[in-house]
Amino acid sequence: MSHLSAVPEPTSAALLVLADGTLLRGTAFGAIGTALGEVVFNTGMSGYQEVMTDPSYTGQLVTFTYPELGNTGVNAADQEAEAPHVRGVIARQLSPVASSWRSEGDLDGWLQQHGVVGIRGIDTRALVRHLREGGAINGAISSDGTTPQALLEQVREAPVMTGLNLAEQVSTRQPYDWDRPCAAGFDTRLQSGPEQPYQVVAIDFGIKRAILDRLVAHGCSVTVLPSDASLEQVLALQPEGVFLSNGPGDPSAVSSGIHLAKGLLKQPDLPVFGICLGHQILGLALGGTTFKLGYGHRGLNHPCGSPGSVEITSQNHGFAIDATSLPEEQVTVTHLNLNDGTVAALALRHQPVFGVQYHPEASPGPHDADHHFGRFAALMADRRLDKTP
Repeated sequence: MSHLSAVPEPTSAALLVLADGTLLRGTAFGAIGTALGEVVFNTGMSGYQEVMTDPSYTGQLVTFTYPELGNTGVNAADQEAEAPHVRGVIARQLSPVASSWRSEGDLDGWLQQHGVVGIRGIDTRALVRHLREGGAINGAISSDGTTPQALLEQVREAPVMTGLNLAEQVSTRQPYDWDRPCAAGFDTRLQSGPEQPYQVVAIDFGIKRAILDRLVAHGCSVTVLPSDASLEQVLALQPEGVFLSNGPGDPSAVSSGIHLAKGLLKQPDLPVFGICLGHQILGLALGGTTFKLGYGHRGLNHPCGSPGSVEITSQNHGFAIDATSLPEEQVTVTHLNLNDGTVAALALRHQPVFGVQYHPEASPGPHDADHHFGRFAALMADRRLDKTP
């Protein structure tokens, strides 16, 4: 860490400037340019391509704590979206070779292709300690010769994450169907699925492909709707269940999603399942509040649990539900994050509605929590049985 300097860097060099005036110097990789966003860190030891293509990272510069990126290259099967959603990548070092048999290209070239700016060769351990102590903070990665002082001015003028509705930026514009088998993952379709798939409507606040794959694997045929879909549009499809997806930004700013969730909660027998942002939107629709975490939960080894049960989970979020704001007569907090005690999952006491703060699709990550998809399918199976003449 050093003080700001007004001396321009050569084009092969790169700078990382934080809003508090911190300056780190490294080497450019990926695209040449300047990227502004919230600087966060991910502690996963694998899955960098899934992280970079996860729409939940929209608006962020991601620091990878694992010391080397690029070892396994990139491939189409590991993408969670058509293109990366991170604004920038921060790494200790970049592997000069991609050694996986699955590789279809190298990370550096892929980031160049998609216009994602990167910086490598910095002390990521020191940076992560700085973020842990001070919290996630706006910053800029630049490799185009912009001076540190000019970057600092841009960073300090950039909007902060609180109050931003980024879900509307990443959501699909048109409905589409998803019923294909898994492109990648730990299995394809389950052996004991229903004869007729469960008809699920998924609201896209920034949905990952792996989530859609897991819904299909658990016997669902999914219609994906935009984040601003109305209750009337959802119910017109006669869903057997509704899924509220993950996504970026501040959940309290996603007013259309909260309004929709309030309407869904008035359908007493309709199963509803939310993940991450979708879980937070459920909490807000129930009258709860959310707050911004200091540096967020982003990694693959977060323990979450209830009495007598612990799941090691994959997480990516910067906001959480305030447990004290939830109506106790309606809601049970079923899981806590065992690192900091924040709400990790909730369920309604008298309706087939639940949400989890973590990512049971595990892409990347452990598979402990995949049963939540089965739980959703079981709720739909019970509803189908109840409606059978």
